[in-house]
Amino acid sequence: MTYPRIPDSEYPLRWARLQEAMAEAGLDLVLAYADDHAVAGPAHARYLADFAPHFEPVCILMPVEGQPVLLSGPETETFALQTARLKDVRVIREFTHPDEEYPFTTLFSLKDVLHEAAGQIGRQILRVGLAGLELMPIRIFQALEQALASAELIDAEGLLTGLRAVKSTAEQEVIRYTYKLAEAGIESAVAAVHEGVTERAVAAAAEHAMRSLGSEGMGIDTIVASGPNTRPILARAGLRLLQRDELVLLTIAPRYEGYHAAIGYPLATGRLADDVRRAMDVALEAQRAAGLAMYPGRPGSEVEGAARRIVEAAGLGPLFLYSGVHSVGVVEFEPPIFGPNNHSHLQAGMVLSVDVPLFHAPWGGLRYECGYLVTQDGAEPLARLP
Repeated sequence: MTYPRIPDSEYPLRWARLQEAMAEAGLDLVLAYADDHAVAGPAHARYLADFAPHFEPVCILMPVEGQPVLLSGPETETFALQTARLKDVRVIREFTHPDEEYPFTTLFSLKDVLHEAAGQIGRQILRVGLAGLELMPIRIFQALEQALASAELIDAEGLLTGLRAVKSTAEQEVIRYTYKLAEAGIESAVAAVHEGVTERAVAAAAEHAMRSLGSEGMGIDTIVASGPNTRPILARAGLRLLQRDELVLLTIAPRYEGYHAAIGYPLATGRLADDVRRAMDVALEAQRAAGLAMYPGRPGSEVEGAARRIVEAAGLGPLFLYSGVHSVGVVEFEPPIFGPNNHSHLQAGMVLSVDVPLFHAPWGGLRYECGYLVTQDGAEPLARLP
């Protein structure tokens, strides 16, 4: 079987686009932080270098001119050289554990690599963009702040996420395959749902199916929530035994080649009360309406509003608790995020997830979620489930 991948040739194009955006913003340097924290931790390293951090944090150092460098801790060096799509890797003294010794590793200081970057661009570094600030440990931020004492530090998160909004052809194919993994996971989970089984057993069935087809892991913990566990927006699969005649909520987000798919799917272990069945019908109608409303040039608020109006007309508006349309990429839930007040326009090549939530109800909660590729002619559903 041939698995879709992002070709090596795409990464220099990403670097060039970032450098062009940096030049427009007047930035001499961007440092993009990444780690192995769940959900968003690896994003910048995956997008710029296809590197999945593990155990130690990394930074991608991008000068406005010249080649990027991957800054890492000592245990990451050979792993990054083997797997990352950029091959200039430096072990940074400030990234080492203070109690650990590495007698056979060449260590560079942040000042060393920043001096080298200044040489590449031929001038003093005066304006530096930092991405991943929400994740960055205070000790690394303080080390960067000290090494860049003469530079102005600017939040560059939006600069990088903006580059990811429209997906390349290769990205679209990778995400399309990731949705096939998600479909397989949902189908296996549905088959595993029956009275007396644990939520975790259902999650295991879903994850086994997706791993078998090539998933590298999950973008979020697989959600299998049953009965009263469906009421909160967030849940984790636990040891609760599924009961007869109750609601079960599945939400899965496999990660493949750094990219994600997201499917939310409620079902029942028997008969449900009329108000629950009605809520399921309303949420599904709203989810489909937003998908049909997707066209390039249309404000995202209008697309999300197509779903929200249906929920409000049914008297369930207060249960629609968050923005219902968001991008999917190297993060399962990433910008652009469209709610009632985001009027920026859709573009062809965006991959957007329509997630209609109905939570905090007396009977529990549910979501219908699926992804769409925005095309010149509308939107292509990326998963086809009954």
